[in-house]
Amino acid sequence: MKKILLAIFLLCSISTGYSQRFIGSVIAGMNSTQVDGDEVAGFYKFGANVGMSVMLPLDENFRWYGTIELLYSQKGSYQNAYRANAILDGTERLLYRNEDFNVPFNKKIKYKLNLDYVEVPIVFHYEDFRSGCAIGAGFAWSRLVRVKEIENGWTTTTNLRSGTYRRNDWSVIADAKIRLFQGLKLNLRYEYSFVPSRRRVFQPFSDLEEVRKSYNSVITLRLIYSFNEKYVKNPDYIKGGRKGPRWIHDTSKGWYR
Repeated sequence: MKKILLAIFLLCSISTGYSQRFIGSVIAGMNSTQVDGDEVAGFYKFGANVGMSVMLPLDENFRWYGTIELLYSQKGSYQNAYRANAILDGTERLLYRNEDFNVPFNKKIKYKLNLDYVEVPIVFHYEDFRSGCAIGAGFAWSRLVRVKEIENGWTTTTNLRSGTYRRNDWSVIADAKIRLFQGLKLNLRYEYSFVPSRRRVFQPFSDLEEVRKSYNSVITLRLIYSFNEKYVKNPDYIKGGRKGPRWIHDTSKGWYR
């Protein structure tokens, strides 16, 4: 937590001379997630990614930005019973298998993990003037606030207090944004943990145990609306965007200073 506060302080210090340049935004979107290191593959777990952000232009041409976000982000993994238990024999008939016949088989869920976080990402962007597109990279600190795990249809004893999953998660971020209209942007983000959220023992064979580390892997699609970002019509605009987009940032002193 101290590292996050220090990073926020440093980012704010960069813009000491431009205290009125803060751009506020609201964020709403969806995560598609998996957990690397478990027995489940595929980005089949969907969850919300909502919150707000403060964006700081770092130069007078609005090319470089630093952004701090506060998010509620739902991660985890999911595998339905059909994908886990239905296999085909040589005559294309469905065969059903259940590794533990003492556990009642659930027709809908083989495995589901809900990991809900309060997340603080810090991302730096570069925006292209002509297209209005931006690319960036950064990192995030997340605090686990809710855990729920289902195996073979049964809810396990795993919860926030059980200590099964690490409370703090750190991840790296790659980010891209497309401006749809003035302050409205479409955002695509990929996030991957660089510290394990859990260590778990698997037993692929009766005489062999294997310890695996779990890492959150997240693809996010969001809409971002900046409610105090000022735009004016581009006087050099030519149809087709050959000399920049139709709308450009207002860099006049009345807004910028």
